[in-house]
Amino acid sequence: MNSSLTPASHSPRVADATNDAFGVYVHWPFCQAKCPYCDFNSHVKQGVDQARYAKALARELATMAQRMPDRTVTSIFFGGGTPSLMDVASVETVLDAIAARWAVDPQAEITLEANPTSVEAERFRGYRAAGVNRVSLGVQALDDKSLKALGRLHTADEALAAVALARTTFERISFDLIYARPHQTVDNWRAELATALAYTAGHMSLYQLTLEEGTPFAALHAAGKLQVPDQDVGAHLYEVTQELCSAAGLAAYEVSNHARPGDESRHNLVYWRGQPYAAVGPGAHGRLLVEGVWHATKAHDDPMRWLTQVERTGHGLDVDEPVDNIARAVEMMLMGLRLQEGVALSALPAPASAIIDKQAADALTVDGLLARTGDNLRVTALGRPVLNAVLREILL
Repeated sequence: MNSSLTPASHSPRVADATNDAFGVYVHWPFCQAKCPYCDFNSHVKQGVDQARYAKALARELATMAQRMPDRTVTSIFFGGGTPSLMDVASVETVLDAIAARWAVDPQAEITLEANPTSVEAERFRGYRAAGVNRVSLGVQALDDKSLKALGRLHTADEALAAVALARTTFERISFDLIYARPHQTVDNWRAELATALAYTAGHMSLYQLTLEEGTPFAALHAAGKLQVPDQDVGAHLYEVTQELCSAAGLAAYEVSNHARPGDESRHNLVYWRGQPYAAVGPGAHGRLLVEGVWHATKAHDDPMRWLTQVERTGHGLDVDEPVDNIARAVEMMLMGLRLQEGVALSALPAPASAIIDKQAADALTVDGLLARTGDNLRVTALGRPVLNAVLREILL
């Protein structure tokens, strides 16, 4: 760990393929309530001094721009937490700061995550006027009993109303649903997903519930007080998800993300393709390419500690480490094999033989879990449900 910025000249230079995509991630860590399944860096806090936090975000952006100057921003993503708790002026401050430090592509995708409560939905038109052109709604479920169990503050009707409003306000929208929820059946999910698909505007993120360590859901499950669908039912729910989305024309371009051609999340593709992005805000993780050297960055999780450090030093980082060729190649495999398109092995900054067990990869190819076409390696539809096991097998 390093609480000060690591000079590029003191880091080992690493190989990298040239690309033009460059993203900016902005983390807003505050929520109205903490969901019991969530392990993101989010905090319930009343009376946030938004102007102060927005000014700090702008200052940290200036520091990041000094490290990666002369780039053109192709995507911006406000994540959280609950970014739709930001007032419009704060969003404008951040977007103005980005535009003041970098060129912004006229076609840049600018996404803001939102919760579909009626109060937040009313902000949509203000966000659009500020420059946001895509919204990602945390719907999570379309029945009120499940929403209450998940700790959500909106109803199913409010969620669908927010989706409808978003479709009339923004050029592009997405929304999330969680499946394999407590007591969920295959028939319930089939009906719920069919309803959701009738409202989609081209992109959906569909996640199986994961019991993350340290969350209330994980503790309840360990105590025998929370029952979730078993592995067989989970596999069936996954199959139904693929079936219905495929029939609706929303291909699974990533393990949990479905889109019509052209509606893929351009910002998330930056992550999955191993392209550079600057990240600001409490707990934000970034990947900077500084004078040919890749750096992994992470800011302090605690919002007040982050805030005071930014005001004192210009950044809130507690991790700023160079990434060598082997570590970067492994990361590119971990992220890239999530994509339907797979990974071009020649683009790895280290020889594939240094990180991939060829014998294991060949065996999984024979079994139909991997596919190799020339230079490209990808996980097949058969392999996707067991992606983590595939990765454990092939990575040295």
